[in-house]
Amino acid sequence: MKLKQLESLLGDLQQFENPKVELEQYPTGPHIASRMLYTAENSFGDVSNKVVADFGCGCGTLGVAAALLGAEHVVGLDIDSQSLDIASQNAEDLELDINFVQCDIRNLGWRGQVVDTVVMNPPFGTRKKGADMDFLSVALKIASQAVYSLHKTTTRDHVKRAALRDFNASSAEVLCELRYDVRQLYKFHKKKEVDIAVDLWRFVPQKGQGKGI
Repeated sequence: MKLKQLESLLGDLQQFENPKVELEQYPTGPHIASRMLYTAENSFGDVSNKVVADFGCGCGTLGVAAALLGAEHVVGLDIDSQSLDIASQNAEDLELDINFVQCDIRNLGWRGQVVDTVVMNPPFGTRKKGADMDFLSVALKIASQAVYSLHKTTTRDHVKRAALRDFNASSAEVLCELRYDVRQLYKFHKKKEVDIAVDLWRFVPQKGQGKGI
């Protein structure tokens, strides 16, 4: 599938009707989501015929992208049941077989099929400090092959240090810097639109670390 076609399909997905500020629910735009998964597949071969988990999947954009790019199996995980309802509908509309599970990523504790690749757009940690690092810590324990994640560019040094020193990643690489378009979703937003610089990271876990979910 070509990048433009992938972006077009993701652009038609339903998004949050009533986003929850406490969960930092911001839709992952089709421009960023398509490039994130397209890069994971075409540069590294981390999607097609792989088991992919979408952490904090929200409305399912990243998981849908993985399925469209030929993932063997996709699991979407989120704490919010309303988001999962939308995600399930998005997958159904595209006739994609994605397994959605309601859970708290930070307390992820069950075992099953080994996950090759984790993709995620975690909370940036602006409402709850450290939320992004909580997601990354668990992702690096679960994934056997790679973790793709978006983090604010301003946190680049901190993210790299934490991944390598605290979470036992064998490598942590910024693949590119992207502009995250944050629209006026909440009452405290003063502007109609704000562009935030975010890094697209690829983390590689230590060998033998993937545990499955």
